Amino acid sequence: MSKMITITYREALKSAIRESLQKDERVFLMGEDVGHYGGAFAVSKGLLKEFGPERIMDVPLSESGFTGAGIGAALAGMRPIVEIMTVNFSLLAMDQIFNNAATLLHMSGGQLNVPVVIRMGCGIGRQLAAQHSHSWEPFYAHVPGIHVLSVGTHEDARGMLLSALQSPDPVIIFEYTSMLNLEGEIPEDAGAVDIRKAKVRREGKDLSLITYGTGVYKAMEAAEILARDGMDIEVVDLRVLRPLDEETFLASVAKTHRALIVEDAWKSVSISSEVSSRIMEKAFFELDLPVERLCGVEVPIPYPKHLEDASVPQVQDIVDRVRKILKP
Repeated sequence: MSKMITITYREALKSAIRESLQKDERVFLMGEDVGHYGGAFAVSKGLLKEFGPERIMDVPLSESGFTGAGIGAALAGMRPIVEIMTVNFSLLAMDQIFNNAATLLHMSGGQLNVPVVIRMGCGIGRQLAAQHSHSWEPFYAHVPGIHVLSVGTHEDARGMLLSALQSPDPVIIFEYTSMLNLEGEIPEDAGAVDIRKAKVRREGKDLSLITYGTGVYKAMEAAEILARDGMDIEVVDLRVLRPLDEETFLASVAKTHRALIVEDAWKSVSISSEVSSRIMEKAFFELDLPVERLCGVEVPIPYPKHLEDASVPQVQDIVDRVRKILKP
């Protein structure tokens, strides 16, 4: 059995970037402040000295410009990792991502693959206010032609990038700024993970708690608390937001007959909307109760800590909702 090591989420992300650069000379990292400054969140700190400016590339403050350059490099046979500092800034690159990266394979009649990986800082929880926060994963999961991943655990922080760089298609990876200092245990030899499948993080029989991103560890903690009351909760980490692995969460619902979907994103037109719809369409007769959702409050993310915390589901909110479902 592999030795387990304790590592922060930030260190796991950096380790994956370093290994990718070491394994394939076509791989390079480009983004705002990724080089000399070490990254806005220190994920790439020290990599410029280790790999040099041709592999760790600082770029001008132009998301559309450098994302387009990354797409061009991918078309030319390179394996670029494009870092967009926060998901909010990615709106400036949406034309490149949606109209170019996502469509070129189709528009070229299958001749042009775009193997670009775009990493984005995402989520709520560091008092970065409304222009540097939000969970906009549903925007990207809506679009055919791209693969959308959510890094909700240290295992995936270490392994998702390695797998994404093997994809012939564009991959968006959402990383969560609120988790950067969070410590977790992973095997010392942890490597690439399956980026096609959701994962059951905790087995249970009373209710399926379906989530992703920052919701994963919250759900796991809530499940432990609820276990003390005799409630056996299954936690499903979606992980892959496009294409959704519906087989895994439908199988979970067929086992528990109850579902609560948790996400930080706004409730309207969300990942939870889609998951709920698929459960109702494909597993309706497995349900003992209607599907329920616990999502972010539909407001721009506030700056004050107490309001920021109140804007997204917390562990106690999950516990309270599950208790209400199972013991009304």
